[in-house]
Amino acid sequence: MYTSSILCFLLTLYFIKVDGALRFANYYQDHMVLQRAPERAIVWGYVDAFDVPLVLTMNKKMHRTRSSSFAMDRTGESIWSVTLDPVSDEGPFQVQVDQPLPNGTIATVTLQDVYFGDVWICSGQSNMAFAVRNMFNGSVEIENADKYPKIRLFTASRQQSAMPEEELLSIALPWSIASAESVSSPYTSAVCWLFGRMIQSELGGRPIGLVHTSWGGTAAELWSPPQVLKDCGISRNQRVISEEDDKLDIVLNNTVLYNAMIHPFTRMVIKGSIWYQGEANVNFNRDKYKCTFSKMIEYWRSIWYERTMSNTDPIFPFGFVQLSTRESTGKIIGGFPWIRWHQTFDVGYTPNTVVPNIFMATAMDLRDDKGGIHPRNKFDVGYRLSRSGLAVAYNLTNIRYQGPIIIDFSIIPHTHQIEIMYSDKVSKGVQLRNPNGFEICCISEAVCKTNDTVWVSAPASEIKGSPLSISLTIPSPCVSKKLFGYRYLWRETPCEYKEAAVYDIEDEDIPAPPYIQFFSDQN
Repeated sequence: MYTSSILCFLLTLYFIKVDGALRFANYYQDHMVLQRAPERAIVWGYVDAFDVPLVLTMNKKMHRTRSSSFAMDRTGESIWSVTLDPVSDEGPFQVQVDQPLPNGTIATVTLQDVYFGDVWICSGQSNMAFAVRNMFNGSVEIENADKYPKIRLFTASRQQSAMPEEELLSIALPWSIASAESVSSPYTSAVCWLFGRMIQSELGGRPIGLVHTSWGGTAAELWSPPQVLKDCGISRNQRVISEEDDKLDIVLNNTVLYNAMIHPFTRMVIKGSIWYQGEANVNFNRDKYKCTFSKMIEYWRSIWYERTMSNTDPIFPFGFVQLSTRESTGKIIGGFPWIRWHQTFDVGYTPNTVVPNIFMATAMDLRDDKGGIHPRNKFDVGYRLSRSGLAVAYNLTNIRYQGPIIIDFSIIPHTHQIEIMYSDKVSKGVQLRNPNGFEICCISEAVCKTNDTVWVSAPASEIKGSPLSISLTIPSPCVSKKLFGYRYLWRETPCEYKEAAVYDIEDEDIPAPPYIQFFSDQN
């Protein structure tokens, strides 16, 4: 059947290889990964003729299509697209596209060494851009990279555009097989690499495609489609300086990075996305970050779903890293705690019901005074994010991925003690590593919400026989007074390295996340 079909199609024609009009989109390249079953991957590209027939051949199967009847972007070219059947075999495959030409020849373009696995987008600002070669023990990752040939790496160049682009304006790292050379590239993200490497190890070695697209010092608004800005009451023409760009004094308008560095990928079917960003919003639209972040995720998902013709999950998994640390005194509160809180949509933990299919890694206990806002310990970030990704995105059980979560707060009768209770659905017990990090406020609800100086420390201690509870000692200024709030790890740099107060008893590398609660009536 296959042989006769293709012979009929090629009758009286002969092949020539051309580098001209027929082409794949520029981020479809040799060595790439396409999304595996049950999703249906999409292959697309350009041709300079309108409404012409083309045939894509892969694994002895032909897919017929026609190019668009009009120009669909600034190139003036026609776009062609093929939606493949679900592919369970990982490959590698050759993908060939043929176009019959008026002179009786065939134009042919081919992709080699294409695998089918899971494709993850890795985006954000400088802590996502932070290279493997700059992290602690980066040389070990580079030395071992050859052990993971089914991990494929790709990085988009930093570009901006006033309008949504169909393909990338330029490419920093073309699709590359994981190797010492590619992993040591300045364009290979440490968090992206570690996440991909660690999930692959738990998924039987399946191919993983890591698409890195980030820019240091950039606010979430720059990565957001216009609908986000409208929903959150933010001007589209707001101009933002890229604070961490040490080479150029670049001024960016909102949405321009979405247009140039995210939108092109929305024709490609993906498994999910991970995100490390927020530092640039500490002093920029901070109080709107809950809206901006949640709406960015919502519209990324809906646009991907629409542009891949319903072949990308409309609530594809989205993981993020909570802000780490910056200063070294441990005294500054500032905006970091609020961004961490807004990253969870003011819930304090993920998954939650505000935005579905979300997972996160905490990082506020990984301070690096010499690294400052760019802590060099990315290994633990990758570990924590991969654990939560395996649990949420892949539904793997018996994966410890959440730190202890507070479910109740009460004053122990006839004492000066407060009991903090943690969820037994998340943890079997808590490890109290030190007594510091908890604070309470007893002035008034309004003052507690606006004045950080009125909060007082409440030292923590274990409660014998209660593995899921700890007690806080009410400090003398608040004894016999009504309490209006309590909070945990509410500092820019809240603790020494891996010395937060509370960790999970089963996986002692996973801390409880920061938390804050206000109330009007005594609990």
